[in-house]
Amino acid sequence: MEELTAIQRIATWALPVLFAITVHEVAHGWVARRLGDPTAFMLGRLTLNPVKHIDPVGTVLVPLALLMIGGFVFGWAKPVPVTWENLRHPKRDMALVAAAGPVANLVMALLWAGAMKIGMLLAGTADAIAIPLLYMGAAGIMINLVLMVLNLLPLPPLDGGRVVAGLLPDRLSWQFSRLEPYGLMILLAMLFFGLLGDVLRPPVVLLQGLIFSMLGL
Repeated sequence: MEELTAIQRIATWALPVLFAITVHEVAHGWVARRLGDPTAFMLGRLTLNPVKHIDPVGTVLVPLALLMIGGFVFGWAKPVPVTWENLRHPKRDMALVAAAGPVANLVMALLWAGAMKIGMLLAGTADAIAIPLLYMGAAGIMINLVLMVLNLLPLPPLDGGRVVAGLLPDRLSWQFSRLEPYGLMILLAMLFFGLLGDVLRPPVVLLQGLIFSMLGL
């Protein structure tokens, strides 16, 4: 595929990024509601309307900056509120709610791969449709895999950290959860020193290769 201009890159990545972040948060709220907590539903957050979920920094500025400087693109939305006291089995259910986000991103990556496959089949006969599908499909696969792997890092307040907290015995879980106030600082330090890309790249490349092989991309 040809190299895109800056404006073309923004146009190509905008929809995949918005959907990746939105669906990730909606998945948290949907599973929470199924497990007894209607908080997100009552606040109108179980919607695919990105406006309800946009965080100006995490949904717009950070992905835009990363897209311009190169490297992995990621971002975040306003967290969907979960009232753990409403959950039927709070400790276990919080782990399930947390896991729902990365699972949703994996499903989205597969759907974008399907879009990319359709683009390949249409190439040469309907390029006006095929070319956007190819570029947006590739972007959709990448952003969703990056978000999935990033959120599975075993570091509170990331989803992986909450899953680990749900699996540990109560005393260890409490001690582990005390890392949460420092989680963002640890991530920023990893990003600043160039370690975050080194951690994310191997699993993202592996999963991307598996998806490409599965669908013959």
